[in-house]
Amino acid sequence: MDKNTITQNLMAGQRLMLGFDGIELNDDLKHIIGDIKACGIILFSRNIESPKQVALLCSDCQKYAKSCCVPPLFICIDQEGGVVARLKEPFTVFKGNPFIESVPDAENFASITAKELKRAGINMNFAPVLDIAPEGVKSIMKDRVFKGNAKKVSTLGRQVINTLQNNGIMAVAKHFPGIGRTIKDSHFHLPILDVSLEALEQSDLVPFVDAKNEGVAGMMLSHIHYPRLDNNWQASLSPLIANELLRCQIGYDGLVMTDDLDMKAIGHDIKTCVHQVLMSGIDMALICHKGPNIDKAFGEIIKLLNEDETLYLKGRKSLKRIFKAKEKYLRG
Repeated sequence: MDKNTITQNLMAGQRLMLGFDGIELNDDLKHIIGDIKACGIILFSRNIESPKQVALLCSDCQKYAKSCCVPPLFICIDQEGGVVARLKEPFTVFKGNPFIESVPDAENFASITAKELKRAGINMNFAPVLDIAPEGVKSIMKDRVFKGNAKKVSTLGRQVINTLQNNGIMAVAKHFPGIGRTIKDSHFHLPILDVSLEALEQSDLVPFVDAKNEGVAGMMLSHIHYPRLDNNWQASLSPLIANELLRCQIGYDGLVMTDDLDMKAIGHDIKTCVHQVLMSGIDMALICHKGPNIDKAFGEIIKLLNEDETLYLKGRKSLKRIFKAKEKYLRG
């Protein structure tokens, strides 16, 4: 892999996971896939009408990518079950978190979910949620987490990961390094979690370490500010959390991605975000809504990769991880 074999646009576009409007292959999607060469797309309720429509949408997007000589797409969704489930009836009536209480529950949920996603042409699920909501805390995540302590959350999460991935669906553990203690919603605010690394290691980080050992395909970073870990940046933009903690200390070498950079918790312009993502060695930036941030991010990544040799070398490593995952899960 070198500058002669990987085009600049492809190297930049593969760092972006993008949302869109519409329920069929349209000009916006063609721009995302053909011009930007994004590594993948994410589906929301606004993109979903019926099982047949979703399957056609995903198939058309993959065919268009192939026609543009773009690598197969990660096609992603938040199908946690429970309150966060983009596919609803007639896709599924099965409930996931927090209704999963046992290993058989977790296996059943993940097995059914994998079959439904595969049938629809979706290959990556932003699940399981591995946050821990301690008793007595009015956690923003209380309706989305497995109930119990770190060991219980870890056991159920590992089963979901294992079952999804054995059935060909990439699992993404979230929200590293844990947001179960927070009471504010990062869609609207920047939550601050003033807790030590030692406290996180005893509880919040346990399921993520076990997910790494289970071979989870991806991990999603939270938009939470942990001042004792990094006083300057929230986790999704932090080299100390994404690189030093997750990559170096924990030893995770799978895909790492931000949560949606359009959320209010970010509070930085897209150029700043892109710089932090690349500097932190984060593989993919999520931008989940149509708008100018998509093209701005793409242009800024190209500029930074071209100007900064260090960021370019980090980018080669990210591209290697992305292509490795695509080779493993998207061969067919």
